Amino acid sequence: MNIRTIKYNKDIVRVIINDPKTYNSLSSKNLNDLIITFKKLDKDKKIKVVILEGSGKGFSAGHNLQEVKNLKKKEKYNKLFNLCSKLMLQIVEGRKPVIAKVHGAAYAAGCQLVASCDLAYSTKDAIFATPGVNIGLFCSTPMVAVSRKISKKHMMKMLLTGEPIKANYAKEIGLINDCFTKTKLNSEILKIAKKISTKSNLTIKIGKQAFYKQLEMPLKKAYSYTSKVMTTNMMAMDAKEGISAFLEKRKPIWKNK
Repeated sequence: MNIRTIKYNKDIVRVIINDPKTYNSLSSKNLNDLIITFKKLDKDKKIKVVILEGSGKGFSAGHNLQEVKNLKKKEKYNKLFNLCSKLMLQIVEGRKPVIAKVHGAAYAAGCQLVASCDLAYSTKDAIFATPGVNIGLFCSTPMVAVSRKISKKHMMKMLLTGEPIKANYAKEIGLINDCFTKTKLNSEILKIAKKISTKSNLTIKIGKQAFYKQLEMPLKKAYSYTSKVMTTNMMAMDAKEGISAFLEKRKPIWKNK
């Protein structure tokens, strides 16, 4: 497998796309392996946060164009793009918060992968692009994830020009949370991951799933839905423990129930 998983500690795991020869391309094999990896981590009750990164010179160049060129048949193209969408949905709909750790380039489906993660941080020299228009293949599936993170005008400029944007601008328009020097990136991401890992697994799962569902709803429906979610959440042991701990000025002891 070109996908490596390394535990930082009992709560935090690193998922590394380890295919530097293809700039960590999202080939069919790598997509399948990532889906398998994320599904496995989703079932692991001990893991609280996942950090996704690429090896070698950068994060990911997107689809493997050599593979794309050789597919030729319509059904094979459809299968590849559906597989890529399946990975993005697995990350969004999964129980664990996923943090993208980006260096080098995140292009096309690689940029889509960054946008699909719950949080994203990069080095200051990282670059992001949806450059499909340059090769006659509009970044239609990448724009689904990216357009849900940034405004329409910023998205259309990226799509229509194919030009890369720098990390500081990606932060400004909301594609990433922040950017740091190469020496600081790892420690800053771990700081965030450790903070998240102190929370209740159950509460994070409930909240993450509700967040993405309500985004697509009309305002009135979103409030109705999230009121039900909060009611269900309130019945959990962790909510009762958290409130008691706050009132008693002590640290909560989560049961994840």
